Amino acid sequence: MAHRTPPGSSASYASCLDLWREKNDQLVKQAKVAQDSGLSPRRQQLAQGALEGLRGLLHSLQGLPAAVSVLPLELTVICNFITLRASLAQGFTEDLAQDIQQGLERVLETQEQLKARLEHGLRGLWDSVLHVSSLLPELLPALHHLAGLQAALWLSTDCLGDLTLLLQTLNVSQSRASEDLLLLLKTWRPPAEDSDAPLTLQDAQDLRGVLLTAFAYRQGLQELITGNLPRALSSLHEAASGLCPRPVLVQVYTALGTCLRKMGSPQRALLYLVAALKGESTCGPPLLEASRLYRQLENTAAEIECLELLVEALSVAHIPEAPQLLIEVELLLPRPDPASPLHCGTQSQAKYLLASRCLQTGRAENAAEHYLDLLALLLDGSEPKFSPPPRPPGPCVPEVFLEAAAALIQAGRAQDALTVCEELLSRMSSLLPKRPRLWEDGRRGTKELPRCSPWVSATYLLQGHARVQLGPQKEAISEFSRCLELLFQATPKDKEQGPASSCEQGCTSDVALQQLRAAALISRGLEWVASGQDTKALQDFLLSVQVCPGNQDASFHLLQTLRRLDRRDEATALWRRLEAQTEMPQENAAWSLPLYLETCLGWIHPPDRETLLEEFRTSLLETCDL
Repeated sequence: MAHRTPPGSSASYASCLDLWREKNDQLVKQAKVAQDSGLSPRRQQLAQGALEGLRGLLHSLQGLPAAVSVLPLELTVICNFITLRASLAQGFTEDLAQDIQQGLERVLETQEQLKARLEHGLRGLWDSVLHVSSLLPELLPALHHLAGLQAALWLSTDCLGDLTLLLQTLNVSQSRASEDLLLLLKTWRPPAEDSDAPLTLQDAQDLRGVLLTAFAYRQGLQELITGNLPRALSSLHEAASGLCPRPVLVQVYTALGTCLRKMGSPQRALLYLVAALKGESTCGPPLLEASRLYRQLENTAAEIECLELLVEALSVAHIPEAPQLLIEVELLLPRPDPASPLHCGTQSQAKYLLASRCLQTGRAENAAEHYLDLLALLLDGSEPKFSPPPRPPGPCVPEVFLEAAAALIQAGRAQDALTVCEELLSRMSSLLPKRPRLWEDGRRGTKELPRCSPWVSATYLLQGHARVQLGPQKEAISEFSRCLELLFQATPKDKEQGPASSCEQGCTSDVALQQLRAAALISRGLEWVASGQDTKALQDFLLSVQVCPGNQDASFHLLQTLRRLDRRDEATALWRRLEAQTEMPQENAAWSLPLYLETCLGWIHPPDRETLLEEFRTSLLETCDL
């Protein structure tokens, strides 16, 4: 079949082709000079000038009828234009797919098969072009280069089915039947370009390496999230051995650390995390993963140190490096996902993790300071809107206040705790109904209390414990009573109020409300005991056992009060029940309670329950001997 050639003499045609090629090579060199200029106005000026030059050159080439002798240059110019445009935009845009389509149509024009584009779209165009490429071997290097850019576009937009079919067609002689994208990328062998071929910004072989690394990392991360750890490990190792720029290598090593930790190989995981922390790249994700690893190893000091370094790292503004004017691995990676183990969140989220772990591990003074810093971040508006850390699930802002107050009480800073509680009440009081309406609705049995009422109740509970430190007891008892007055109106699972957030569900669940009521009753009962009013204490302890039967602390306090009141028969019956329960797991032990509530329950926990049971057993034996 005769190929179309441009009009005019062959000499003038060859002269134009040489000029076009020289123009392409000049623009590629200009783009490479721009790349070496760093983050400067000159870089942007040179790169933008090269892009416009390539656009104009492409317009000149496509203004003539398609010719096989010109197509290698034309396709190369298209590839250079797409590469530079995508790198400057830091992503693929929809019109770049149109540039690819136009290049394919120009190939088919030379074979008079243009109607193929109307029948099967871009996928059909590729099938047709690669089918006729056997007749046009001189086009193969440029076509494989363009196919690499098409693969990058489809990978970045998750069109993995189209990408698989394209690679199967490119690999027709090697692995046609395979549907394994990683294998298809490995077996794809782009033809080498001639030494006198037009200059390119990035050749097909380099694109193949970028695609292989990006897909291996994407696949490994997805397998890690879904729990297929052996496959995740294999894919991540593949990514680490590829064309990995330093920022991506940090992510790959961190993911490998996560994978190995979950597979029970903490020492190997630690080696990858240490490697990830070397250099000047962002170190947030590996520090967060290191804190998880040390927590698993029960090395609390190292865990806390990692979290402190994480907060410090996130407080430093990251100055981005000038991106390469190439298709890089980062362009083909998905957007950061909060569910990803590599997501380290914001400075306030990291600060929360640090504060809460300090509180959980008995570092009350440190926890108090970190919570106060966190509240300052949230209240002065210097941080974006606070949201719970995704791993593990974190609290809503009201619970941050409550945890801060609990930490301050634990650290002996009762007055500061009262200040935090008053700030929280001032923010939520307007959301609560007035007292007359509250009681009126309660008598009618309606459910109109807002979900924030358990938080307000918890605030009164914490104020009560702060008053215990400051005195007098009368004020502490008053706070506990206010807590109970509101708390016994709270109704979990109120469908009329609509669906609750995960944070609200944690606060207003049946178990949490039961434990909150028990904590308030026991706290008030202990104050009655401290003031010598055992009869009133007995009432609170009895009620706490009724509202939360699974709370053994309530039963132990009740047993001690019955002994003091010399109600021996009741005390003996209760002791026998407790003896039978000592070897059994405590009811609701598997439920996760809000941290402020766990902390509060720790304050009212009997110091040595086994000793109490043994003393009661001894007293019973002495009575029997008498």
